[in-house]
Amino acid sequence: MKLPYPMSKVLLPIDGSEHSRRAVYFTGYLGIALGKNLQGIALLSVLTGRYMRRRIPYVDYRSDILKLSGTFTKFRERHVKQDIKPALDQGENILRDLGIEQPIEKLIVDGDPAEEIVRIANEENYTAIILARRGLTGIIGILLGSITNKVVHSAVSQTVYVVGQKIPKDKQCPVSRVLVPVDGSTYALKGVEHAASMALALKKHIKEIELLRVINLAFYERRLMEGIDLEDETKTILDEARSVLIDAGVPKRLISTQVRIGGPAEEIIKEAEKRNFNLIIMGRKGRTALKDFVLGGISSTVLQRCQNISVAIVSNK
Repeated sequence: MKLPYPMSKVLLPIDGSEHSRRAVYFTGYLGIALGKNLQGIALLSVLTGRYMRRRIPYVDYRSDILKLSGTFTKFRERHVKQDIKPALDQGENILRDLGIEQPIEKLIVDGDPAEEIVRIANEENYTAIILARRGLTGIIGILLGSITNKVVHSAVSQTVYVVGQKIPKDKQCPVSRVLVPVDGSTYALKGVEHAASMALALKKHIKEIELLRVINLAFYERRLMEGIDLEDETKTILDEARSVLIDAGVPKRLISTQVRIGGPAEEIIKEAEKRNFNLIIMGRKGRTALKDFVLGGISSTVLQRCQNISVAIVSNK
């Protein structure tokens, strides 16, 4: 099985905060482990107009007329010089100090952060977007327009990595123990394929890939009454996922399987924390952010609640 390289071009939005510096270090450590197959990294800063609102709060900063004015231009130039460029330079310096030799591009654009991140990722054919976790959870994270949430649901051609609050230090690869939940769907198998690609790209750094099948307790009794043999179904799902890894060339000794019964999101998080996995890889079904929230999307729930562990959401393309 020939799989695409998982992270040939990386788009890394930053804002100079402690959160984004953590994402820069994650990208640097991972980039070192990926080696020469990583083609390049772009550091992106999106100007949203908040700096204008702080200075002239009575003016609608979204106005096109304002953006053409000398006042807007003056404040924007000052903001870029004093805040944006130093943050981008700091990000570049961190990556270079860690040993990244690939080209590093620095981009500055105006607009809605999520829209601009996805637009640039699509236009420039980036294969991965790496975002810093801001700590917003549940209703707050979704209803307040979380940038991460919007990007995850809009990026259909990239894998979105959301960096957890705990990452290795001293240039250690931040991806070594990988948890991949599976349910037999094509979306979940996309996650398995991405895990296989990462294992082949990272080689000696990968210590374990666990395939986790959670039997949803909410539907357990109903499915038994429908005559479904859950044990056979689970075996089939895990065997299929395991075959994807093996056929791709992942050594059998790195592959493990686990079965749990309960709420899928809760069991995924519990397993990840209990066994010290540092990356959860999940496929997404392509629902909108609001629909995912209303329906209790598993990937969204894991993304919102799993604060310490990095999560990769794989597109369905």
